[in-house]
Amino acid sequence: MFSYFRKLKFVFFGSPEFAAIILNKLVKAGYKPELLVCGPDEPLGRKKILTPPATKQLATTSGWQIKIIQPENLKMTAEEIKNINADLFIVAAYAKIIPKEIIELPRLGTIGVHPSLLPYYRGASPIQNALINGEKETGTSIFLIDEKVDHGPVLAKNKQLVTEDSNYTTLSQELAELSADTLIKILPDFLAGQIKPEPQDENKATYTKKFITEDGKVNLDSDSPEIIFRKIKALNPSPGVFTTIKANKKEIRFKLLDAVLNNGKLELLRVQPENKNPMPYKEFLRGYHLDT
Repeated sequence: MFSYFRKLKFVFFGSPEFAAIILNKLVKAGYKPELLVCGPDEPLGRKKILTPPATKQLATTSGWQIKIIQPENLKMTAEEIKNINADLFIVAAYAKIIPKEIIELPRLGTIGVHPSLLPYYRGASPIQNALINGEKETGTSIFLIDEKVDHGPVLAKNKQLVTEDSNYTTLSQELAELSADTLIKILPDFLAGQIKPEPQDENKATYTKKFITEDGKVNLDSDSPEIIFRKIKALNPSPGVFTTIKANKKEIRFKLLDAVLNNGKLELLRVQPENKNPMPYKEFLRGYHLDT
C-alpha cells in the first residue's frame, strides 16, 4: 500500500504524441515523473531534420525539470533506471520491448496503457487495425505489464466510439485523452491497493503487427472501395497509402491522403505524387491529362 505522506516516485516510458498527451495530463493532475525514458531523436521530413520525440519536446518546453534519457538499449541503462528507486513505472507507446528485469524493478509494478479493449488487438498497431476492420467501438486498457506482449492483468478499461469521421490522427488523440483520464481516475485506488487486477481471457486474444510501406499499396481498379477508404483513414500519415497509374507511357506513383465514400463509391480528394507536394486529386488528374 502506498503512503500519501510522501510523493509518488515514478518513471514514464513513452515517445510519440499519444504518450505526450498522457504525460501532459498526468503532470497537470499532480503526477510528475522523476525520469522520462523515450526514443532517440530521429531525422524527419524531406530535409531529414533531427527531431526529438514528442514527449521530450513537451518536457523540455514545459520547464518541468525532468531528467530525460534516450537509450538505444534499455539494458545498458538499467542501473540508471534502478537508481531512481521508483515506486511505479508507467508505459505508453514506448515501442521497445522492456526487459523483465526492468519491468520488475518498481515495488508497485509497471503499468501499461494500451489503446484497445484487451485482449483484443494486442501489439503494435491497435488503432490502425480497429479502423481497417471497420470497428464501431474500441477503447483503452490500463494493465500491469509482464514479460509477454500486452498480456498482463487489467486494472481498468474504457470504451471509445469509432465514427464515420474517425481517422488515425483523430482517434489516436481521443484514445490518448481517454487513456490519461482513465489512468488518473484509477491511480489513487491502485496506490491504495484497492483494485484487483483481472486476468485477460487468452481465448479471445487477437494480435497486430507494425504496418510497413507495402501494406499501404492499393489497386484502384480491383480493390474494394470500402477497404481502400478504411486504409486511407488508418494508415495516414504513416506508413501511408499509395497506388500507381500509367500516364504518358510512365508509371506514376502517388499517395492517397484523403477521400470520401459515397454510396459505396470512393472519391479521392487529396493525393501526393512522388517527390511532389500534396494537391487536390482533380488538379493531379489535370496535370497528367487524365481528366478527360
